[in-house]
Amino acid sequence: MAKCAICGKSVHFGNAVSHSHRRSNKIWKSNLKSVRVKTDGGSKKMYVCTSCLRSNKVERA
Repeated sequence: MAKCAICGKSVHFGNAVSHSHRRSNKIWKSNLKSVRVKTDGGSKKMYVCTSCLRSNKVERA
């Protein structure tokens, strides 16, 4: 699975609980976007979560 290159956020696992309280496996995927980021040697393409994009932790190319 993909992971945020800045904060390391990835998928979360847990249980989906129905109204009758039956449990099944559930997966929550993080909201990752593929963006071009400025680095020392130029620009690089990496996966970044939207919370890092909104908080300006990434300088886009």
